[in-house]
Amino acid sequence: MATPDFPLFPLRLVALPTELIPLHIFEERYKTMVERCLNEPTEFGIVCAREDGVADIGCACEIADVLERFEDGRLNLIARGTRPFQVQRTHDGFPYPAGTVQFLADDAEEPVAALADETREAYAELVRQATDREPEMAEIGRMNAYEMAATVEFGVEAKQELLEARSEAVRLEQLLGLLRGAVKRLDDMERAQARARSNGKVRLGPGPIAPPPDI
Repeated sequence: MATPDFPLFPLRLVALPTELIPLHIFEERYKTMVERCLNEPTEFGIVCAREDGVADIGCACEIADVLERFEDGRLNLIARGTRPFQVQRTHDGFPYPAGTVQFLADDAEEPVAALADETREAYAELVRQATDREPEMAEIGRMNAYEMAATVEFGVEAKQELLEARSEAVRLEQLLGLLRGAVKRLDDMERAQARARSNGKVRLGPGPIAPPPDI
């Protein structure tokens, strides 16, 4: 069922379901939009504004918390992604961007247990390398692809592909590749830093380090 007159917020970012998005609201049209969302209350949609135009698939968001209100009406708030949608058409005549949207459901589910386990392990490895802490595997075991991806910044194009995928199996496959790529980049950075610390020399085994020569 289509939802008419849905508030839209074009931004140079992609929101995913469950993701927390900090927003600073300062334009008059978006102040009006946020007040409507707070008063009714209702969701609004974040759609990615790219150089080639605004994406037609976005993520609905709810206002999770208003952090600060300023005297001139500006707000700092936290939005939470809820569900993907497709913009069927846009509407003029509103004080903010709006359109008719269709909320999107996944296709018939495929078995994903093995793929999900592999993806969660890759996610856990990224957590280990990025934070130097051991992740809580029971918590990770309850996370789906959206929930894992929402905690990592992969860039707008990769996140848009995840948002547009209409099955958990496809999202997990995409996410697994992204996680492995992120782990590899961290490995490469660590090796580069180790080489820099060694001044380009490889030390084979323990032993005293000779003092630098007099120059």
